[in-house]
Formats: sequence, C-alpha cells, structure tokens
Amino acid sequence: MFLLHRHCNRNRSSLLLCLLHHQHFSTLSSSPPQPLDVPLSQPTYMIWSSNTSLGKTLVSTGLSSSFLFSSTSSFQSKKFLYLKPIQTGFPSDSDSRFLFNKLSSFSLRRQPPLSLSLSDSVIYSSVSAAKSVLSDKFRAPATEFGSGMYDLNLREVNENSGRGEAVSQLVCQTLFAWEEAVSPHLAAERESGVVGDSEVLEMLSKCLREGLESDRERMEVLCVVETAGGVASPGPSGSLQCDLYRRVIVCFYCLCLIFKNTLAFSLMGIKLMAKKKLEVICHGLTAHVSGTIDRPFRLPGILVGDGRLGGISGTISAYESLKLRGYDVIAVVLEDHGLVNEVPLMSYLRNRVPVLVLPPIPQDPSNDLMEWFDESHDIFNSLKDIMLSAYTERIQRLHDMTKKAGEIFWWPFTQHGLVPEETVTVIDSRCGENFSVYKERDNESITQQFDACASWWTQGPDATLQTELARDMGYTAARFGHVMFPENVYEPALECAELLLDGVGKGWASRAYFSDNGSTAIEIALKMAFRKFSCDHGILLDFLKNNTAERVIKLKVLALKGSYHGDTLGAMEAQAPSAYTSFLQQPWYTGRGLFLDPPTVFMCNSKWDLSLPEWLHAKIVNLQDMIIHGSGGMHMIDPLFQRILVNECRNHKIPVIFDEVFTGFWRLGAETTADILGCVPDIACFAKLLTGGVIPLAVTLATDAVFDSFVGDSKLKALLHGHSYSAHAMGCAAAAKSMKWFKDPQTNINIISGQKFLRELWDLELVQQISSHPAVRRVVALGTVCALELQAEGCNSGYGSLYASSLLQKLREDGVYMRPLGNVIYLMCGPCTSPEICRQLLVKLYRRLEDFNRVEEKVRVG
Repeated sequence: MFLLHRHCNRNRSSLLLCLLHHQHFSTLSSSPPQPLDVPLSQPTYMIWSSNTSLGKTLVSTGLSSSFLFSSTSSFQSKKFLYLKPIQTGFPSDSDSRFLFNKLSSFSLRRQPPLSLSLSDSVIYSSVSAAKSVLSDKFRAPATEFGSGMYDLNLREVNENSGRGEAVSQLVCQTLFAWEEAVSPHLAAERESGVVGDSEVLEMLSKCLREGLESDRERMEVLCVVETAGGVASPGPSGSLQCDLYRRVIVCFYCLCLIFKNTLAFSLMGIKLMAKKKLEVICHGLTAHVSGTIDRPFRLPGILVGDGRLGGISGTISAYESLKLRGYDVIAVVLEDHGLVNEVPLMSYLRNRVPVLVLPPIPQDPSNDLMEWFDESHDIFNSLKDIMLSAYTERIQRLHDMTKKAGEIFWWPFTQHGLVPEETVTVIDSRCGENFSVYKERDNESITQQFDACASWWTQGPDATLQTELARDMGYTAARFGHVMFPENVYEPALECAELLLDGVGKGWASRAYFSDNGSTAIEIALKMAFRKFSCDHGILLDFLKNNTAERVIKLKVLALKGSYHGDTLGAMEAQAPSAYTSFLQQPWYTGRGLFLDPPTVFMCNSKWDLSLPEWLHAKIVNLQDMIIHGSGGMHMIDPLFQRILVNECRNHKIPVIFDEVFTGFWRLGAETTADILGCVPDIACFAKLLTGGVIPLAVTLATDAVFDSFVGDSKLKALLHGHSYSAHAMGCAAAAKSMKWFKDPQTNINIISGQKFLRELWDLELVQQISSHPAVRRVVALGTVCALELQAEGCNSGYGSLYASSLLQKLREDGVYMRPLGNVIYLMCGPCTSPEICRQLLVKLYRRLEDFNRVEEKVRVG
C-alpha cells in the first residue's frame, strides 16, 4: 500500500496594514482604483518611439490632417482625439498645442476652408509649470498651490468656419505637464510633482471614455495616445513607459506602525527605522515591494523608428521591447536620412509589419513645415488606412471568436450543450492576475476580469513577474530551443533542480525527476513507490533470484476519499470512485486502493467546525493546521489524521507520496506543506505554480533510498519512463525565476521575513460574515484560496450541479472570473496578491450572495 494525498496549510499570522499617502498626490483622487474599461467603439492607437526627438508629434499631426480632411467617410463630420498623458518642458514646449496650431493652419489653407472646431487643454501641471502659465493672468499666493500637482484645467478653443454645415473636431488634451525639459521622472522629482502610474492610467481611461463614447453615433473618430520619449523611457513614477501602460502600481504600504519619529522598531519580524526614513522608503517603492493591481491597457501601436546612423539597432530594440510585453505594432514609420534604414528593417520584420518612410524634415526653426506636410500627405494617408483597416480586422476577429470557438473547440470538463455562445469569455490578453476581456454588448470595450480560479490553479505572477518570465524564457528559447535531457546537463535544468532540493525538498529529497504535468508526475511517483515497496518487502529480490518470466504483483494504494490526482489512467486508479472515474469517463477503472474517509474542518457561522466520519469518534482535534482537497470540493483535512497515517505507513515500510501539484509553492500559504504536517514524504510531486503557471513542467522529488532501488547493472532495472520534453529549458528557467521570486521578501511583500509562511490574505471578518450567510453551508480560507459551499440539496448539489451558474455570471459582470466545482465556488489569488485585492473580491462575492439569496428565496416561496 502507498499513502497518496494532497495537502495544504493555514497561514500562521496576520499583519496590520496602513495606507500611506504621499504629499505629491494631494490634489488627485485617493479613492480605490476602479477597473479600467478601454473603449473599442472607435480606433485607438499608441504612438511609440524608439527614442526621443524622432517626430512622434509630427506623425500625430500628419495623421490628424489626413483623417480630418479626407472625404472617404460615410459620416458627415469627424473627430480626431489626441491625448498626451505626459509632457515635460511645458509651457514652452507643448505637443498638443503644436497639433492645435498646425491643424488650425491646415484648415484655413484648404480651398474652400473646412469647418473645424479645435480645442487644446491641459488638465494637471506641476506647481512651477502652473505658476509660469498663470503668472501673467493673476498672482496667487504660493500657499494656494500647495504641493503635488496643480489642477490647472487650462483650455484654448478655436472655431474655423468653412464650407458645409458639418463641423469636424480636433480635441487635444495633455493630462500631466512639468516645466523642466528633462525625463519625466526627473521633472516630477525636481518639481515635487510625482504622479503614480495609477493616476496616469485612470485619467487616460477617463479621457478616452469621454472622448470616444460621447460622439460614437454621429461622428467617425480616430484617437492616438502619444507617449513621451522612447519606448523604455521612464514615466513620472520611474516605471518604464512600456510597463506603465501595461500595469498599474498601487502602493498598499503595509509596514507602518510608526512610533513617534525617533526609534526603530520591529513588526512581525520586519524592521522599520524612523518615520523620516520610512517616508523615503515608501516614496521609492516599486512593484517589487508594493502591492500591484494589474489592469488592461494594451492598445495597438505605431512605432516611430529612427532613420539616423545607429537607428536600425534602436528601432529593432524598441520593437522587441514592445513585443516582449505583448503589444501589437501595426506599422513602423521613420524619417528618411539618406541611409536607407527601412531596407534592413523590412528584412528583419519579414514584411509582417509595414515600414513607411517620411521625407527629410527641414531643420530650419523658422520653417512652418507646411510644404513638408504636403510632401508627406500620401505617406500619412497610407498610415491612416493601415490603422483603420487593422482596427476593423481586430474588431471582426474579436466578434467572430465566440462562434468559431463553439464550432471548433472541444473544451475539457465542459458540457458544450450547456454553454450558450454569449457566455463564452473572449480573452484579448492577460496582465498579471487579470484577463483583458472583450465585451461586445452595449459599448464595445476591453475590460478587466480578475482570474479568480488562477487559470486552473496554475497562475501566480503579478505583471512584473510576468514580464520577467517572458524575458527569461525568451532568452532561454533563443539560447537552447529544446535539448534532450538524458545524460545531459544544462544551466536551467541544473539551477531548477538545485532550487527544488534546497526548497520544497530541503532536508529529505536528493533527486529531481522532471516530467510535463501533474498527472504524469503522479504516474512516475507510483512507479517509484512500487519499486521501493518491492525492494523493502523482498518482492524484487525474489523475482531476481528465480529469474522467472514477467510476473504480475497486485499492489494497491492507500489514499483519501475525495482525492484527485490527474486524468491519466494510472493516476485515476489511485483515487476513489468519483465523477471522474465513472463508467462514462473511464470504463477500465477498478480503483486499485484502499480509500479512507478522513475528518474535515470548515467554518460555519463564524466558527470552525469539525466533521468526523462514522468510523472516527475522537473528541480531541488540532485546529491549528488544516489540509485541503482541491478538485474534490475544497475539503479541509485534519493534519493530525494525516500525520498519524504517515507514521503508521513508516512503521509498515509503506512509501509515502505527497501530491503537492495543487498545494505546493505557496498556493496554500507555505512553500511546501511538509512544513505544516510536521513530517516528510519519500516522494513528492509538484507542478502548476512551479513555473508560475506560464508553461507546463512537473517534477517528482525522491529520497536517496527510493533512487537506490533503481540502481543496478542492467538498464532494465532503471526507471523506464520519460517525456520528450523532460526538463525543457524554458520551463526550468521559468521555474527557477518563480521559485526565487515567490520566496524573496523583496519581490513578494506577502512573505513574512524570517518565517516560512505568507501573511493572511483573506480578511477574517469578511470570511466570517460570508460563513454566516444563509446561502452558504461552509467556508474554507487558506493561503491564496477562499472557497465556499452553497446551501443546496438534491440535483443542485454535487460536481454536476449548475446551481452556482447564475451567481458566477453576475460576478463575471463585476470583473471576477470564476468557475465552479458544482455548488462549491472559490476565489484564488497569487502568492504576491495584495490583501486589499482579496478584500475587494470578498466584498463583491458577499454582495452577489445577497442578490443570489433573494432570488432563491423568491423561487422557493413561489
């Protein structure tokens, strides 16, 4: 017999949170960030550049002219929306004002003139920039400006009357401006006007909604969002702009019981110095040491390349930086400097992305560029057509995906007859813990959904780690591709194995056997256990002495009811009868094991309760540590029961397997649950969060004694099992990065320094409140998992139940993506998720439970 189970832990401590507000944000909203909806009702593009001073604003100007003055639209009037989120050198330099002035001149030059309404506004500026702008109009006391960004709201308008009744519009907006003409992070620091990434994106989202949605029925609209400097130039917070527009960093500064402002002190093992020092630390925190809320802002882009000497390298580097972060680049445009840079660029891009060349820009400062814009007219027309065509194609693809998916896919664990087309989720991209989801109904948009099932329990990276993993995996793919593993060694596999044996296997494991997923890791573990058992009990020696033909030995596993170990046939034989092993799914199933019914623990009405099986009547239990079944319905198993079972197996020389495919690597609050149980296995299986969930990889760890049972002078005695992609380099690189990232307090703020556990992620009061809800039977909250079972009877209960479907659909509307286990539903976050995000998820869940319960009450009464 072999002990086989999945297990997990309960967090050991909690940490008091305090939100510190930096003075620079005093004039901005401090309310919790709301999900960002990126409108798709009109084409919207980012204008990027491989470096500063390459003509982004000239491209924006040429596009606006081409769009507004063309006559191909079926609409009577048009609108060009130009947004400049970050502007330095203001007011002497203003890209939005340049656009405003040029388009005014363009409209008057046309014969007859075009009726055009133009506006240019600046919303926020630094204090010094505001003083420079307003000094001639009035003299305000310096105290009125305060610190931080000034609510400038400066607006200039112009109306050019021309032919026809239709009036087209140019709307230019600068969101944040600083006076000094330097990199935004320097200007923001020097002018005491630091703006967080969240503020930039919230304001940008607001301007997009107002600018695109208000005129969608009566005007054709084209929008461009022009960045500052180069692709990897820092924004005002210090984040690279290619990262700034891909995520939001929201600081939930959690280290903050400040005793007056003198002495250092210690809180939960985290040492803090004096108040002034802490403020400096907080001011400089990045995503590595702050909570992150990842939200969708993946707009397709135009890359303004560099036609100068050395520009080929810079342009390719900028392009690769954008692609690495998941941006779509639909065109590259550059100025002609006589070096024919476009030829090698087109060769490198292999005609996947068009490269357009603009004529040389006059260097005379007095030149009004009118002739240059006339000469560039055809280029800008081509660029505009590419943008409009790409937008139409993108919307059509998104629109058609649900129908095509229903016709082509065979989804796992899905009854297709129960999936209406309109309920299929179209995922445009992922950023950290959030899906960017296409919403077609009402106003077309890309909106945020928190991946609350962690994509089948695999996902853990925040946006920063996602980018790091992409970089490391890209490097590894370029360096190794794939190389076979037997009798070979290469750095990613070696580093991964060393980290495993010094981490989850520390103190007991000596060998790492790689495979491709959790189910196959279990198959390998069973083979190892069979051999070890055969050696320990003389079965193998008897076989070798007699030198007989192949023999069949009937061996069984000792496992727990409700356990689930994967879908391969051998793994299914090692689990108790269930929906997964029924005749409809696995007619060969015999269940080669003894399956014990364990005691389970859960919260109900704000109190922990214990459910004992009929055969167990012990009164004394330990509620400090609890163990959980995943697919079996998120049932907690008393760890004392498992420790005793492990000890009994040891006494009878029965190898012990820990299935940590689901529970390992902080999923339930500890790197490995061996630390929680207070005992170690002979064999353990890991997958899912091993790589951060970004690519399949599994490992089976074993002791020296297990390994030695396969050592001999014949290859036939070796473990004859393997996979073509065993220890594949990309998976090992991702695993090494993820293991180090999750356990380092500098990159994971949830790690309690000096301890082996995450801090509490789920608000205890809210969990207790949910457990007392009349619609809820039981709740478990461990590590990154919070699960609940809905009150249900008969056909409404069990794995095949559809009882929770309406509740989950409403939660998806709230931006929370969930899948049920029958009438059991769960929230799952990542090891780096901020407790504030978890709290918001619980609040949304509770509100929808209230609605769900009212509907069910009406059904019962009716």
